[in-house]
Amino acid sequence: MIKYIDKQSLEDNLVLEYIYNNKKENYYYSDDFSNEFYIKAAYEGFISVSYEEEGYFVILPEMQFDYAVLYFENLHISKKVKKLLNDNSYSFRINKNIKQTLDLIEQYHKDSWIKDEYKQTLLNLQNYPNNLGFEIFSSEIIDKTTNQIVAAEIGYKIGAIYTSLSGFYRKEKKYNNYGKLQLVLLGKYLLNNGYKIWNLGHPYMKYKFDLGATLLSRIEFIKQLKKYRDLKI
Repeated sequence: MIKYIDKQSLEDNLVLEYIYNNKKENYYYSDDFSNEFYIKAAYEGFISVSYEEEGYFVILPEMQFDYAVLYFENLHISKKVKKLLNDNSYSFRINKNIKQTLDLIEQYHKDSWIKDEYKQTLLNLQNYPNNLGFEIFSSEIIDKTTNQIVAAEIGYKIGAIYTSLSGFYRKEKKYNNYGKLQLVLLGKYLLNNGYKIWNLGHPYMKYKFDLGATLLSRIEFIKQLKKYRDLKI
């Protein structure tokens, strides 16, 4: 049975140490969609998604067993993406239209967990003042001809750590490899702006390791989290 978690639990070091060392459980649930809860959960290493069953909608902070983490010196750029980097038919931008990015992610993923109260929380987090170095932001590739977003993702920073949440890319042939292009351009942006690690989340997808990610255990990741989460960039 999944255990309930609240902000008070996230402020209790004994509870957090139990969670970090609990090798049998990774998901917890809460009905707290507040900005404060979301930020504190992110600060302590949880990646939060949403879940709905029989009309009951909750937030699921996950303390993953393993993580795909990119150190920027390992960023790999494929030949196809290198070719696209020299193309001038698109532009790359940060934080220009978070709402549209969220709408497109929800539209392209039929089972998207970015919806309802969870989606509203992400919107509420835009420019939300806090003392934990948290910032929500989107990265977007724009087709200059149509002015449409053709690949994008939503994620957040904690200190000098960036965490990916979800993204999308258009499936038309002319946009082949634009999803990978968006990741590479984001990686370059993060490197150039002082980020230390990129948390790509679950280590089950091949593209993350094609990009250059390293597999970290929970304990290894928490060490990196505590090392970089309070850095100011």
